[in-house]
Amino acid sequence: MVTKEYHCLADILVRNNFGTLGATVVGVIGNHDILKKICERFDVPFSLISYADGVNDPEEEMIDQINAYSPDYVILAKFMRILSPRFVASFADRIINIHHSFLPAFAGANPYKQAFERGVKLIGATAHFVTNDLDEGPIIAQQIIPVNHSFTAKDMVRSGKEIETAVLAKAMRLVLSDRVFVYKNKTVVFEN
Repeated sequence: MVTKEYHCLADILVRNNFGTLGATVVGVIGNHDILKKICERFDVPFSLISYADGVNDPEEEMIDQINAYSPDYVILAKFMRILSPRFVASFADRIINIHHSFLPAFAGANPYKQAFERGVKLIGATAHFVTNDLDEGPIIAQQIIPVNHSFTAKDMVRSGKEIETAVLAKAMRLVLSDRVFVYKNKTVVFEN
């Protein structure tokens, strides 16, 4: 599932194309059509399910579409919407999100702006299972990189996108090779 940012989806589609993902991407759902063309280039079905019309329940449509694909996991590759408890329960312990911050610090929106304003010396990304508590699900993988006073907020965003892509790929590799087990609100991860 995607919104507008391409970097995580593009990485997943390239890995899928070359058979190095460890799974098969069966479809992409976006709440904007911006990423439709990249999916077409990789011959992966794209479904637009917008929140804008206000008539239909987009989550009900997404649940139906995902169930039609019958996937093992749902990957939020920068899907920038809060999901309802009903949606999360439909795919319990099967939704993986990438958060553009080293959780638990700077949860929610605009973490790079928050990090820049606080003068942090490290930025990172966290891949986690989605729960009803925003950005507090069991953590699968994390990574950090050093930054300093010379980094602007824009520099942090650019570096953050690279680390988000790497952390999501690592989390997917671990989960797809059955190396992650959820216990309460933690994970046991077998990395080797």
